[in-house]
Order: sequence, then C-alpha cells, then structure tokens
Amino acid sequence: MEHWDPSVMFRTVDIAAVAANGLLGGAVARAFRFDIVGFVMLAIVSGMGGGMIRDVLLNSGFPVALTDAGYWVGVLAAAAVAYTIDLGSRWADRLLIVLDFVGMGAWTATGTLKALGLGLHWLPAVALGVTTAVGGGAIRDIMVNRIPAVFGGNSLYATIAVIGGAEMVVFQELLHRPNVGMGVAIVTCGVLGILSRWRNWRLPAPVDLTVPRPKLRLGRRRIRRGPLKEQGWTPGEPLTRNLETVTPEQIRRHRRRRRRRVRDRA
Repeated sequence: MEHWDPSVMFRTVDIAAVAANGLLGGAVARAFRFDIVGFVMLAIVSGMGGGMIRDVLLNSGFPVALTDAGYWVGVLAAAAVAYTIDLGSRWADRLLIVLDFVGMGAWTATGTLKALGLGLHWLPAVALGVTTAVGGGAIRDIMVNRIPAVFGGNSLYATIAVIGGAEMVVFQELLHRPNVGMGVAIVTCGVLGILSRWRNWRLPAPVDLTVPRPKLRLGRRRIRRGPLKEQGWTPGEPLTRNLETVTPEQIRRHRRRRRRRVRDRA
C-alpha cells in the first residue's frame, strides 16, 4: 500500500473551496442581473481575493492565485455554472454552506501556516489566516455596494475562522504537527460553521451606555421635595440637547439682583 499524502486531500478541499466561493460570487451576480463579465469578476474576487491580499501583504513573491492553474479552473467553472443554473434551491444552498465552511478551515490554516513560516508572530499570523478566509467575500460585497457580511448582523463567520487559525498555531508552534492542525481546522470550521447557521449563533449586540449629564441653572437654587428625574447622555446625541437656553435678558436680570443684594448688605 502506498504512503498516503495528506496534501492531496488538502489541495482538493482548497480547490473545492475556491469553486464554492466562486459560486457564491456568481449567486450575487445573478441577484443583481449582471452579464457574464460580472459573473466572472465576482467569482474571481470571491474565490481568490483573500489569498491575493495575504500574499501581497506577506510580499513572498507572486500570489498563489496567479501561479496555480487549478484556482483559475475552479473559479471559471463556478462562474459558468452560476451563469447557467439558478442556485437558489434549498439543496444547493446547503451544499454551498458546507463547502464554504470546510474551505474556510483550509484557507485559515493555510494562511496562518504561511505567515508563521515567514517568521511572523502568532497574532498577525492568525489575522492573515482570517483575511485569507473572509477577504474575498468582503471585497465582493464592497464591489456591489453592500456592507460586508463579515462585519456582523448575521450568524458567526469570522469568529469561526479565528478559532481555526488559533488551532493551527497550537499544532504548528507547540505540537509541530502542521498536517494534523490543517485537518483539525477544517473539521472545526466545518462543524462550527454549519451549527452557527443552523442555530443562528451571533455575537452580542453593542451595549448602550448612558453618561450622566449636568444641568445648567442660574439664579437661586430651588429645593424640590420629590426626586429629580434621572437624565443622561447617550453617545451620538448632541451634548446640548434639552439644556435650558440662557437669554441676554435673563443675564441682565441676574446681574441687577446681585447688585441689589450687595447694596442691601452695605
């Protein structure tokens, strides 16, 4: 029996992820009723954009997307399929979700491993791994004038890539088993990604803090029997909102009262 080479499986998953993200780009192009050029462009950006960003930042030679013919075969085939077939059915959507998250694990692990191999600290290495996984989708959304989905408002995505990158760091730097780390990242991202879509797991929403606001008053202070109504300032609102406006006539009356009190005391 010949020795099994895990790199063959990883490359298969990698090309499948490129094709799956190319299909996602093609689905966006179909939603906007683009022509074949739009399908090809969005498929290329979705499938290979993150890896291009990573390789340009690492400055390690030509981006792999420009030198690996398998990537181009994957994205062009994906563009042709998306242009021909409507992928809006339930089974197609589920298949794309599985391929997307499994490929995310492969891309995150590959990007993290490449950054570690060039001597980067583990934290920027994980960041580059996440960029490899989500960069293409972010560029695709910007090209069609949409807020990138990775910014939030939906189920977990980039968070899962962070977990996969952290696992790759542990297996590479501490255990020195990169192939095992690659496999673990693929399985983890695939399982967590599918569960997050199924259970709609999300990160917590922003917290609304209120900062107490002082109230400007002139003249004699009145004593109130009841408790004062609590007021505050919410970030984003004008600081002068609901403040009393002091007119020049009020200032003159206040000064006259003060002069009168001084004369009475004298």
